[in-house]
This record gives sequence, C-alpha cells and structure tokens, in this order.
Amino acid sequence: MNSLILRLVAARVGVALVTLLIVAVTIFCATALLPGDVAEILLGQAATPEAVAGLRTAMHLDQPAVARFFLWLGNIATGDLGVSYVNNIPVADLIGSRLGNSLKLAGITAVISVPVALSLGITAAILRGTVYDRAISFMTIGIISIPEFLVATLAVLIFAVYLGWLPALSMTADVASFAGLLKAYAMPVITLSFVISAQMIRMTRAAVIETLNTPYVEMALLKGASRRRMVLHHALPNALGPIVNAVALSLSYLLGGVIIVETIFNYPGIAKLMLDAVSTRDLPLIQSCAMIFCVAYLILITIADLVAIVSNPRLRRS
Repeated sequence: MNSLILRLVAARVGVALVTLLIVAVTIFCATALLPGDVAEILLGQAATPEAVAGLRTAMHLDQPAVARFFLWLGNIATGDLGVSYVNNIPVADLIGSRLGNSLKLAGITAVISVPVALSLGITAAILRGTVYDRAISFMTIGIISIPEFLVATLAVLIFAVYLGWLPALSMTADVASFAGLLKAYAMPVITLSFVISAQMIRMTRAAVIETLNTPYVEMALLKGASRRRMVLHHALPNALGPIVNAVALSLSYLLGGVIIVETIFNYPGIAKLMLDAVSTRDLPLIQSCAMIFCVAYLILITIADLVAIVSNPRLRRS
C-alpha cells in the first residue's frame, strides 16, 4: 500500500509541475501581448529612438520571445525575480513587503470562515430537509449569486457610511491598538468570508449527504448507532477527501477575490501591487505576482488531492 500511495503522490506532484510549466508559458505570453511598448511607456513620449532602442536592449526586449521566456524561466527557477522596471528595485523586495499582508489577510479569513462553513455544511446535511437546511441553502445560493465587489460595496455603505462603525479603507500601517487592528481587517475579512464560505458550505453539505447515503452508513443506522456516532465515526472520515477538496477550492478563490477586495479597501497586499504593476507595464513584477498566485493555487489543490488519496478507504484496503 505504501508503494502505491507513493506512486500516486508522485503522479500528482508531476501533474502539478507540468501544470506550472503551462501556466508559466501562459503568463509570459499574456504579459507579452499587453498593448504598448514597455520601453516607450517607461521613457515617455519625449524619448529619442536611440534611448528607446538602448532600453529595449538592456531589458532584453530586442531578443526573440522564446529566448526571453527561457531566460525568465531560468531566473525564476534560481530565485531571481528580476528588477522592477518602474521602481528599479528587486522584485523580490517589493513582493516581500506586501506578501506578508496578503498572507495575513488570507489566514485570518481562513481561520474564521473554514470552521463556520464546515459547521454549517455538516449540520445542514445532518438536518437535511428541515427549515434549518432550507434556510442555509437559501442563504448560500443568495451569497454565491452576488459578486464580491458588490459585497464589498454593500459592506462599505452599511458599516462605514450609514453606521460609521468601521473605516472605509483598510489602512493597516496606521494601526496603533488591537481594536484598531480589528477595525482595519473587519471589512476585508467579512467580504472574503462571505464569498468563500457560501461555496464551501454547499460543497461540504453535498459531500456529507453523499456519504450518509452509502450502504455502510445505513447499516450502522440499522444496527442502532446514534446519529452522532454515525456522523462522526462513519460519515465524516469517509467524506474527508471531498471536504478537503471543498476547502481547498474555496480557499483558492481567495487568490482571485483578494484582488478586488484589496483594491476596494486599498489594502497594501500583493494583489494591489500586481494591479499597480499592470497599469505601469512593469512586466517582471506582473509575471512574478501571477506566478505566486498560480503556485499557491496549485499547492492547495495538490494538498487536497494528496489528502483524498490517503483518506480513500479503497486505496487503504488495496
């Protein structure tokens, strides 16, 4: 069994690496297709053709796209993210100053949303068909139907404009107390928690219901097992793989939703940094930020796949 698990794990890791290579090609091609000449944008309209040509040579923009791609990929593999075109600062330094903020926001959101979503999804599955289950389903469908930018806008209107409880912008640099820290993170965390929790609740509910309908759970019920024992000892262990996949997919949505949230609340994270880099055509910074998002997504999905493999009863028996 151990050798089989190791082969399956190696296969999943191999698929992740191949996917990462495809993503790298896509990111490079997408940034190369951005409109405008980077050298002309950086030097301005008054730049001479000689200055533009010299800058293009310095940034290797005069080389073929294939050569530039392998040069960039080799630098990424060795940890060299390049130098920002706009700030003339190493990209690693720019990202390092913002990555911690984004990880902090994602971590706080996960700590709050995951236990709440799993509890609501599991209890809704146990109480399937009741008023409680219908209310949870209605709430999750309603939240899923609302885009995150609208949730963020409504949060600003309610808590900042009408009630005046929270600041409209998340200015974490000016925080001097724990209460101020809570206020600064409240609306970004609320917005992201609403968005990712709804999908997590529905996927967890579906996974638990599917497990509760299996023959071995029904046999445990016929043998007189209590509902609590039936759920905790029979249903949940076998639904662990789908539940972990639901959590991973929901948390991976943070990678896209955080861009909108950081922009609306002016949160100093890596997504806001990437958005600013797009407006200034800072290609090394754009490419590095996009790769970080994709690597984080692949790590989450790969971990979910590995947990599903290890927790699969049929795999354990084989």
